[in-house]
This record gives sequence, structure tokens and C-alpha cells, in this order.
Amino acid sequence: MPLYRSRKHKIFAGVCGGIAEWLGWDPTAVRIAYVIISMASLAFPGTLTYFILWIVMPKDPVPV
Repeated sequence: MPLYRSRKHKIFAGVCGGIAEWLGWDPTAVRIAYVIISMASLAFPGTLTYFILWIVMPKDPVPV
């Protein structure tokens, strides 16, 4: 399964939800882990990575 931004597990841009769907994990756990890792790295690298993933990751295609 390819990595897409999630349409159904979306709070801001669907990046963490997409990663969770791709890994088969709980979206809340991925969001919490992402925030903790970002804060441990002084937030800037995690925020920058999130915005880069937002631009690079395609949105999940609409089911027909």
C-alpha cells in the first residue's frame, strides 16, 4: 500500500493519519509520538518535516 495523506484520519493535513494507515497503527498514537519526537528535537525540525511531508505526500485518492 502506498503512502498517502489520510482523508478520514485528518486533523490538520492528514500526514500523521496517513503514516498511521500505512503502518497499520492507531492514528492517535502516531500523532502523540510525532509531537513527543518533535518536542525532543526543539520542535523546529519536526515542524519543518511535517510541512515537507504535507507538500510531498499525495492525498489519498477518492474511492469511485
